[in-house]
Amino acid sequence: MKTIARMALLSLALAASVPAVAAAQSDGWIPLFDGKSLDGWKASENPATFRVANGEIIVNGPRAHLFYDGPVKNHDFKDFELKLDVMTRPGANSGIYIRTAYQPTDWPSNGYEVQVNNSHTDWRRTGSLYAVQDVRESEKDNEWFTVHAIVRGRHIVVTVNGRQTVDYTEPEGSPTRLTGGTIALQGHDPGSEVHYKNILIKPL
Repeated sequence: MKTIARMALLSLALAASVPAVAAAQSDGWIPLFDGKSLDGWKASENPATFRVANGEIIVNGPRAHLFYDGPVKNHDFKDFELKLDVMTRPGANSGIYIRTAYQPTDWPSNGYEVQVNNSHTDWRRTGSLYAVQDVRESEKDNEWFTVHAIVRGRHIVVTVNGRQTVDYTEPEGSPTRLTGGTIALQGHDPGSEVHYKNILIKPL
């Protein structure tokens, strides 16, 4: 009986140790970040703005953008859900670009930016669809929160920790900004430090 009990405990321990991303994949969620390297990602302008430590992408340095350039859907996502955990340090500013395209310099001109900013001087706070649908409420610095974006056609919904911040549809007949297909993380300035982990996508 003791042997059976030990085996049962071992099985429970092994089940508990299965990475969350593995469980996520069974639900259609696919990790874009391996937690160890920037494999599958391509940085613009100042690559040193991005580094990996403790299973996180740490963004801190001069303006740069880190574009997903990996094999999942050949980094071309049309309709999808994106979910990732984020933590800001005081005064930080960053963003998550959706349906964007790689460019070597400047702010990305394709797609939309989901703002990440809880205490920077820019009043547009975390969860805003930057300069399109903006919010003033903020999350707390130094605490992890989850950003969830859903893109279907020209419709975008954003939630932060389950709180909806954006429900936006591009006006009928207007030019679309959703002309790219990849995801990017923003390095805004040397005074900003933002951490990202558990970056998951679910193609729809």
